[in-house]
Amino acid sequence: MPTDSPTFTYQGHNDNVFAVAWSPDGSSIASGSRDKTVRVWKATSGGDFCIYRGHTSSLLSVAWSPDGKYIASGDTTGIVQVWEAFTGRGVVTYHGHTRFVRSIAWSPDSLHIASGGDFGDSTVQVWTALTGNRVYTHNQQYRIFSVAWSPDGKRLVSCSFDGSVRAWDAFTGSNLLSYRDHSSPVYATAWSPNGAYIASGGQDMMIQVWEATSGKSICTYKGHTDAVKSLAWCPDSKYIASGSNDLTVQVWEAASGKLFTSYTDHAEWVRTVAWSPGGEYIASASGEMVHITRLSNLF
Repeated sequence: MPTDSPTFTYQGHNDNVFAVAWSPDGSSIASGSRDKTVRVWKATSGGDFCIYRGHTSSLLSVAWSPDGKYIASGDTTGIVQVWEAFTGRGVVTYHGHTRFVRSIAWSPDSLHIASGGDFGDSTVQVWTALTGNRVYTHNQQYRIFSVAWSPDGKRLVSCSFDGSVRAWDAFTGSNLLSYRDHSSPVYATAWSPNGAYIASGGQDMMIQVWEATSGKSICTYKGHTDAVKSLAWCPDSKYIASGSNDLTVQVWEAASGKLFTSYTDHAEWVRTVAWSPGGEYIASASGEMVHITRLSNLF
């Protein structure tokens, strides 16, 4: 990517965008919308590679496989589809959820997918990515809003409407760690790239950073004035970007909670944030638009 790239706004969707995901090489973005499409486009110019129209209802979640070959997308009817990232050719359709696939995450080796079901489902399901064979179902939380893999591919963390955040063995459910320092629904959780920490945020407007093995609190960030809906770690695990109903994306130090900047160009609730693999850019979405912001423009 050019180092002098300006802030860019992608306007290809005609309804609210709920999910964005970077390609592993940082050149492209997939965005999923209530307009029932996933669009794959160039991150620095907005030129479309592919418009995927395989879903019949609103998109809630999108995830790019770590090997760069596939995209998984989940919708309000509970369907997850896996398809080739740049051709749109369908690979498998997963029917394990009853409705509202709010979150999707690929395992680091690209072999498995974890998908979380919201209202009317309340499960995290782990399954083989290219066959749809279910491996394990986690059903100990009410309404799953977010799920994320540990970098070593052994564990998952999930958060829910009941205010709980739980880390557990991805394939057996054992070694359960329950974190309950939030006072209300938790909408977002993310595992740090170095594997040491988990961040979680939600309706209480606070973001908690805690040790992934012990649950010990490291930092509580209180910079937002409304519910936190999305979190993304910087690739070096030092910083976190958080998106909120207060219309801002805030970038802050994970160890101390020190705020570096607030991005305030959104006119509606920020539904999703994603940090580019190289660390130079943040993608965030509200309403019908996706904003790509170069960090030198923020700091």
